[in-house]
Amino acid sequence: MVTIPVQAADEKDPSEITEQDLPEERFIQDYIMGPGDVLDISVWKNKDMSRTLTVLPDGKVAFPLIGEVIVAGKTVAQLKTELENRLSPRFILNPVLSVEIRQVNSMLIYIIGKVNHPGRFALNANINVLQALSMAGGLNVFAKRNEIKIFREEGRRTRIFEFRYDDVSYGENLEQNIRLRRGDVIVVP
Repeated sequence: MVTIPVQAADEKDPSEITEQDLPEERFIQDYIMGPGDVLDISVWKNKDMSRTLTVLPDGKVAFPLIGEVIVAGKTVAQLKTELENRLSPRFILNPVLSVEIRQVNSMLIYIIGKVNHPGRFALNANINVLQALSMAGGLNVFAKRNEIKIFREEGRRTRIFEFRYDDVSYGENLEQNIRLRRGDVIVVP
């Protein structure tokens, strides 16, 4: 559990608080599983039910006795609860499950264009645009530093964020240095 310190009476109205007003810990959320992630699922006192499973591209895994289970888009706690509910009482009376993520493989971002090492990058931490650009070896000399765009799919639409490298590197307009999400594409013209 993350505790956020409360400030004195000069606090802003809660509806006016932005990401920059809160400590970094506020934005660490439970990991949402996705295709490619490897899970260890064990049922206490039942080795035959324990499995190491890879989430398939359709977001599902097959689990003994209950069949296909949708995993993508869920947290570990949500998946654990669902498996316990589907196993009990029909197959196992009061099952005790353990669900662990063995390997994170679904947190991918893509960086294309005029960077030194474009490509697909697997993340194991929450990073921002500037950190991602450093993972790609930085901008090359021909990059249009102030015309960088981040493309994010949200449902059926694509949202585009602008990123002006010079502003952010000089400590200005830092709100452009957004936290990246699974599937984001950074384009450096």
